[in-house]
Amino acid sequence: MHDLEIFSTCPPLDPTQPGSWTGRLREFARASEEAGCTGALVVTDNAQLDPWLVSQVLIEATTRLAPLVAVQPVYMHPYSVAKMLASLAFLHGRRLYLNLVAGGFKNDLAALNDVTPHDERYARLTEYSTIVQRLLGSAQPVSFEGRYYKVANLKLTPPLPAELRPGLLMSGSSAAGLQAARELQATAVEYPKPPAECASVPAGGAGPRGIRIGIIGRATEDEAWAVAHARYPEDRKGQLAHQLATKVSDSVWHRQLSELAEQSAQARGVYWLGPFQNYKAVCPFLVGSYAQVASELARYIAGGYRTFILDVPATGEEMRHVGQVFARAAGERLAA
Repeated sequence: MHDLEIFSTCPPLDPTQPGSWTGRLREFARASEEAGCTGALVVTDNAQLDPWLVSQVLIEATTRLAPLVAVQPVYMHPYSVAKMLASLAFLHGRRLYLNLVAGGFKNDLAALNDVTPHDERYARLTEYSTIVQRLLGSAQPVSFEGRYYKVANLKLTPPLPAELRPGLLMSGSSAAGLQAARELQATAVEYPKPPAECASVPAGGAGPRGIRIGIIGRATEDEAWAVAHARYPEDRKGQLAHQLATKVSDSVWHRQLSELAEQSAQARGVYWLGPFQNYKAVCPFLVGSYAQVASELARYIAGGYRTFILDVPATGEEMRHVGQVFARAAGERLAA
């Protein structure tokens, strides 16, 4: 959609539906593609399916949708990541994206005996991603020696065509994350404040930036809010779980959004943190009429943000509403 990159997010695993899950993934992938999405985020943690196998389903169900595969150093060696990318490119002729994940849920990390401190995880991720990039970008054997990784005369077969090299995204909410994104020339993704409070991306040298956001748009404001409250009702149990997560998490973005939620007025506005506060989503939402939400999106775009990762859609139909919002936002930008 013009120069914007829009990624939907795969629905999380429902282990009670093994027989129908592949069909749901295919439906989600086709709806995302029809809505104009560049790709779809495939998350990774101890409770989800393997993201590479899920990505295979997305590729087979679509003609151009690019899986945005979450990769975490604890789960897979950098050579294996490069090998997966090269293999999928060879088999399907498709470009993928990588969502570079430094950490994850604390309990997941503890179960894997990963006690690496927050900022050091970004230093490790930088080495990890550097090896992946060098393997994908060189026809010659690669050698690298760092604090966390060492490889010697390592060659990737089959080689990856230059036009299919993956785009890189990663969290840019913390200083360590933003610095790593700059070093890797990756898109730094933030969990944004309201557009009026969100600083514009500095011109030159800062690198590409993006945001993670949920969208509920309808023909009228009242209709959108009726959908929003039906989908994300007040949930005391969820609120307590959110409070506990805030106490134990070392995530900068989680703390920032929690503080913003406490400061937010109760009056209804387009920017909404209700799902985040009730532990039903990991990002802010924009809720309102197509025109209202498009206007707020256009302000983010005007501020220099070009990449958008959307929250998990409730249905394929929801992706069509999202597509209408982005089409209007892009139109507003062109008219400005």
